[in-house]
Amino acid sequence: MNSGKTVFSQVMEFLPVYEFQKCVERYDGEYKVKSFSCMDQFLCMAFAQLTYRESLRDIESCLRSMHSRL
Repeated sequence: MNSGKTVFSQVMEFLPVYEFQKCVERYDGEYKVKSFSCMDQFLCMAFAQLTYRESLRDIESCLRSMHSRL
């Protein structure tokens, strides 16, 4: 069993979080956000792109199956 980081988390380490937060603040991306932040949405979309998901239902079912790792 893998006890280290997943490939996805290793790829996401290259994302400059500070620059991402600056862009969110510049364009007021968190305006009226209650629970699903811009970073959460970006991570979901990046995961979908890297795993070749084709629909929102496909993304949701895949993320639900990995609930313990999220």
